[in-house]
Amino acid sequence: MTLFLKELQQAEGMPASYLQATTEELHARAKHARAKLGDRLYILGHHYQKDEVIRYADVTGDSLQLSQIAGQQTADYIIFCGVHFMAETADILTNSDQAVILPDMRAGCSMADMANIDQTERAWVQLQEFFGDTIVPLTYVNSTAAIKAFVGRNGGATVTSSNAEPMVRWALTQKQRMLFLPDQHLGRNTAVKLGIPLEQMAIWDPIKQKLEAQCPLEDIQVILWKGHCSVHMNFLPKHIDNLRQNEPDRHILVHPECTYEVVSQSDFAGSTKYIIDMIRAAEPGSKWAIGTEMNLVNRLIADHPDLDIVSLNPFMCPCLTMNRIDLPHLTWALEELVNGRVINRIQVEAQTAIEAKLALEKMM
Repeated sequence: MTLFLKELQQAEGMPASYLQATTEELHARAKHARAKLGDRLYILGHHYQKDEVIRYADVTGDSLQLSQIAGQQTADYIIFCGVHFMAETADILTNSDQAVILPDMRAGCSMADMANIDQTERAWVQLQEFFGDTIVPLTYVNSTAAIKAFVGRNGGATVTSSNAEPMVRWALTQKQRMLFLPDQHLGRNTAVKLGIPLEQMAIWDPIKQKLEAQCPLEDIQVILWKGHCSVHMNFLPKHIDNLRQNEPDRHILVHPECTYEVVSQSDFAGSTKYIIDMIRAAEPGSKWAIGTEMNLVNRLIADHPDLDIVSLNPFMCPCLTMNRIDLPHLTWALEELVNGRVINRIQVEAQTAIEAKLALEKMM
């Protein structure tokens, strides 16, 4: 056993044999275990997952969509092939006697990690000192259960990239201004679409514990948390400039987690579902450059051979944390269930779940 395998085994508890098995053997074992578990198991697969994992999913979709589907199931076990915050949301929306499992506990989200509850509580105190009781908090579903709970107990709601516009519009009817967590880019792009000037948006830096503003405090309508998606930050205006110069007939389609500069220069911007639907409806032979996670882009390329699709960033890599869920970990989770053992169960503390559900239900 190599040193790497020993370290990985110690860190995760997964036997090294799963890393040493061939792909063919793992597929055979996963298929056998899946069949043995029958309707006691339901597998959710996020769009950004690898094909080797997606093939076992009962359903694929966006994070909230999958969590809502989980809440409709009667299966004893829900395996979420995604990242930690997604499994938390699924646990909140399922019954207490159902076990939600994340095959690899290292599968996190760098964006969600950019807003922890201690930072958020400190920020809220300081923002209240600046603005008084004039702020309603919103959080992107790409956030921890603790952040969703914070938003829930402070009268706010969750948002998705699909419904961000109506939710931001709603928030600004509740109070004079809003705090948008944790992705500044989705918040900024959405607010701009609703006609809010960039100058009336401020950024809260949780590291420096500082408000960055370009206007007097009383003019601020939107406070953006200084967080971002590490994947979508890799799409840059220069990629668009290059395509405009060399392939002006190629449509540019991006996710709103990209920067304002990228979104404003693109032809289309929308959620993962929006991107998938746009490609499905595209005219045969049309050319597209897509700015989102590479596993999804590659799947769209494979599923639509009648279209000319490339990644907006030609050197893009898949999301590293999403790729933590791989065939060895999925096979391990399945075989442990067959043997009567639940590994890597995600359980949200009861009060946190109650408050987080308030924020989710206010949106839904």
